[in-house]
Amino acid sequence: MVKSMGTALVIDDSRAIRMILGRTLNRFGYEVCSAANGREALAMMGEQNLDLSVILVDWNMPEMNGLDFVKSIRSNPKYSGVPLMMVTTETEIEQMDRALEAGANEYVMKPFTDEVIADKLRLLGVLQSV
Repeated sequence: MVKSMGTALVIDDSRAIRMILGRTLNRFGYEVCSAANGREALAMMGEQNLDLSVILVDWNMPEMNGLDFVKSIRSNPKYSGVPLMMVTTETEIEQMDRALEAGANEYVMKPFTDEVIADKLRLLGVLQSV
């Protein structure tokens, strides 16, 4: 049995990406909740008072994009220290810099593999081994 790693939040407007990341994180021992955009995620975080171990967020989404989401939660003391990974199609170094400056801890470009996600989670200190 896989040891429980806590709760991961996956935010992406693509249902397929939410399912893929959700399955991967489940296999790593996480309970997973998901949202289709930043605004939905913030509402869920407020309503459910989530105790999050890690957040994976896309950049390009309707309602509230990932960069605005990162800025928003980094200003909230409850979530300011939660490890956060951008998982996005944005491949320009300037975009990566903007995400990291806003408070993202890691950056993964789509398409990705389970191994890449695992490596980044290890770098964040939220995954021991798979």
